[in-house]
Amino acid sequence: MNDQLVSIITPAYKAAAYVGETIESVLAQTYPHWEMLIANDCSPDNTAEVVQAYCQRDPRIRLINMPQNGGPAAARNGAIAQAQGRWLAFLDSDDLWLPTKLQDSLTHAHATQAAIVYTAFRRISADGAQVGKPVTVPASLSYHQLLGNTAIATSTVLVDCSKSGPVVMRKTYYDDFDCWLQILKRGNMAHGLNKDLMRYRVLGQSVSRNKKKSALHVWRAYRDLEKLNVIQSAWYFLQYAMRGLLKYRKF
Repeated sequence: MNDQLVSIITPAYKAAAYVGETIESVLAQTYPHWEMLIANDCSPDNTAEVVQAYCQRDPRIRLINMPQNGGPAAARNGAIAQAQGRWLAFLDSDDLWLPTKLQDSLTHAHATQAAIVYTAFRRISADGAQVGKPVTVPASLSYHQLLGNTAIATSTVLVDCSKSGPVVMRKTYYDDFDCWLQILKRGNMAHGLNKDLMRYRVLGQSVSRNKKKSALHVWRAYRDLEKLNVIQSAWYFLQYAMRGLLKYRKF
């Protein structure tokens, strides 16, 4: 692993409308030692062409064309498999970073010796015209604390692979949430940086906005993946739901 290099993991599907802005936010980073691995999950639009144009502009950007459509977990794993850095940063193809995101996250990771660092952020509307209030984060999270928390937004995450152990996305509805749980279950801690460094784009068709469906999949994660009993699942689910309601009570 290259100790200075940050490997940015970006799954992309039907991302042509927004992925250019996402890449531009990476190009604007104050920290220069990165590679951006964009896994095109067999997009039917011109996602590959948009990304390829940026690859020609900057060799740090790499396009990975997945052999078949496998969803976000498979795309992320495809990019992770080719990552060369000690650090894995996750950035979805419609989200944006502020310019000091990588630098500030790395500084916090070194200061806390954390396996996972996550940051505060704001939501934006699909066209970027509306910017929401800051979504703040707790100072730290253990495995048990994360079970009942919605604090870690994927596009804010930085993982130190020298501490985390294997970083693998399992094929499940919340593959990212599941991955952070697996890392923390090994005894690691996640540390939050309460600084607004990411813009999460809210799209009308986003599956995560279907709260009933999302709640069902969180419950299944407790029962099927984490093997919690009904009482434990109910306890963590209540905390998760309450924090989610507070987090999304207004834009």
